[in-house]
Amino acid sequence: MGKGRGSRRAETHDKELGDAVARAQQGDEAAFSAAYRLVHPPLLGYLRGLVGDDAEDVASDAWLEIARDVGRFRGDGAGFRAWTASIARHRAIDHLRRIKSRPRGTLLESDLAELPAPQDTAAEAFETVSTRQALALIAKLPRRQAEAVLLQTVIGLDGPAAARVLGKRPGAVRSATHRGLKQLEKYLSSLASGGVTDSDSPSLGDAR
Repeated sequence: MGKGRGSRRAETHDKELGDAVARAQQGDEAAFSAAYRLVHPPLLGYLRGLVGDDAEDVASDAWLEIARDVGRFRGDGAGFRAWTASIARHRAIDHLRRIKSRPRGTLLESDLAELPAPQDTAAEAFETVSTRQALALIAKLPRRQAEAVLLQTVIGLDGPAAARVLGKRPGAVRSATHRGLKQLEKYLSSLASGGVTDSDSPSLGDAR
């Protein structure tokens, strides 16, 4: 899979993030704030794909745990992204269990037309439409596929790191990502022709 915009941006900031985390572990509050600013936007996007409009609340719970346990983290900037994504995912699962309902997917804000045929599908989704719209498309995928795509495209994790977060074998995550991107390509094509609606595909709550 080619690297999407989120992945390229995350990798660019990994050294800065790693340095900030190391200082935060020594009690530097400004450094923790710097790490938060680097990690929070993609983390919130990931959570929007999981729990829809409840993402802010779940992110707040996740950051409380991250702040409490940051001293126990061991790793570099990329590892910190994976660690925070794992914490956020657990908080999202807890949230969904509490409400016992499917997450509310984000609604598309406008009609899309004349989308080019995607080559790197995930990157194309984020570069052609708004982040909000791209997340809404990914949220239509079966849950396992959506999470694999979100972790690699929004959080910027590589395949093995995404597999560790999901507790799956790398081969299974590669397969889920491949199937998800194929379906995402279909959604983009359907949107270009005005042929898909919110009811045409499963929500992220469907286990596949």
